[in-house]
Amino acid sequence: MEPRIKNLLDEAKLLMEKAISHTDSELLKIRAGKANPTMLDGLYIDYYGTNTALGQVASINSPDARTIVVQPWEKNLIGAIERAIQEANLGLNPQNDGSLIRINIPALTEERRKDLVKMAKTECEQGKITIRNARKDTNEGFKKLVKDGVAEDDAKTGEAEVQKLTDAYIIKIDKLLEVKEKDILTV
Repeated sequence: MEPRIKNLLDEAKLLMEKAISHTDSELLKIRAGKANPTMLDGLYIDYYGTNTALGQVASINSPDARTIVVQPWEKNLIGAIERAIQEANLGLNPQNDGSLIRINIPALTEERRKDLVKMAKTECEQGKITIRNARKDTNEGFKKLVKDGVAEDDAKTGEAEVQKLTDAYIIKIDKLLEVKEKDILTV
């Protein structure tokens, strides 16, 4: 196979892998009724004038299935952390006891579970769109290579390969959604 075509396929595969890992990390943020420290991954607080990830200024753990404990390394950060959790609109209610913050994860209602499944489906659809865009960009690259003198047969082979990759990665996204949906709907 023409090296330039192989390079385009490798780039497409890399983009599709990134789409899978991004979708997986976004799905981890959708809570399924169980306490998980990754629920707070996207939170940033003002740390001496710098926007800093919560995980860099506090330890976050989950002692049981319904509780997350955030213990800041500096006690003066408690108020900022508590505000950040409230303002993140995660549906969580932090309880500040002066030295650490406890977050009790409420049990999910049936309606809330359905909303979370919709959120998961939306995230997975975004992942699929990213994968399809990688395919489209790669196919456009093949067309440019044909104009630059690459054999049309090689480009057609490349297009077939990128379609196989696309199909395989779409199936991976569907499996991620299936697992997350089962996780959310399990009472």
